[in-house]
Amino acid sequence: MDTKLLIATENHSLREESIRAAAKLLHAGEVVALPTETVYGLGADATNRLAVEKIFIAKGRPSDNPLIVHVANKEQLFELVEEAPAYVEKMIDCFSPGPITYVLKSSGKLASNVTAGLTTVGVRIPDNDVALDLISNSGLPIAAPSANISGKPSPTAAEHVLDDLNGKIAGILDGGPANVGVESTVVDCTNEIPVILRLGKITPDQIHNVAGFVECADGSKGEVGKPRSPGLKYKHYAPEVPLVLVKNRNELQRAIEQERKLGNRVGVLASAATAKNVMADEIVVLGESETEMAMKLYQALRSFKQTDVDLVMCESLPQEGVGKAVMDRIERAADKILE
Repeated sequence: MDTKLLIATENHSLREESIRAAAKLLHAGEVVALPTETVYGLGADATNRLAVEKIFIAKGRPSDNPLIVHVANKEQLFELVEEAPAYVEKMIDCFSPGPITYVLKSSGKLASNVTAGLTTVGVRIPDNDVALDLISNSGLPIAAPSANISGKPSPTAAEHVLDDLNGKIAGILDGGPANVGVESTVVDCTNEIPVILRLGKITPDQIHNVAGFVECADGSKGEVGKPRSPGLKYKHYAPEVPLVLVKNRNELQRAIEQERKLGNRVGVLASAATAKNVMADEIVVLGESETEMAMKLYQALRSFKQTDVDLVMCESLPQEGVGKAVMDRIERAADKILE
């Protein structure tokens, strides 16, 4: 399959033409990668079962893993769900468009493989002009998990999608880099109290301030049965080079030296502060703030495959704000955790 690269970056002369071309592919039942503020999504018409099936095939994604549906506005969202508690509209008005997904009872208008046979569906309004224009131009709800090979780091730029899926999908709509960098917060809104199923940039405290209450699910790895949210059942975000999380940052250098004595070349993923005081064969700096670390995380994880390191060590990072979501992704990606 010839994967078309459709340029839709800001002020580019081909922007509108590219969006129309991507919409045409979606209507033809094809799969198109699209930018969002979190990561790039692998989109298909959420009402077309055969089109949605192509997402699972391209990603190598288990079919019991539900997909998030992207819509352009609150009205389109409410068409796809029913029995939404009163706090949901308050949350939408405060956080959407934005990096948050609402899990609600499905109205039954979507293809059954979008929801993996569940009676609920995750829906969000992305905070990305290219994504919103594509949804509006196509007139379709777009099912879109991250546009990567299942289990690998999510893509935050069009070139990441091309690396993983060139020849496997019909098109890539290049809208520039994602500016959040980790997947959306997923909130189960089917009951009287919202329950966070997956951490993201929108924090529990922010949701509590709007809804008046919030709970966090266990989120245990290896959950049995059908997951209510992507990212809960299977190993995710893993780089091609083995990743070791060192929870005690004071032990990071000692852990590096132990591996080097074994003849291994060691890469390090660290904050700007730690990077100044550590020695390794390759060092990738995530940044100073939690927001910057989130933006750079998946790019950094992907970058080590271009080096000759045998493993990557990562320190335990600050967990304020979106930092909790960053550490959640690192823990899920890690092959080993040193306490």
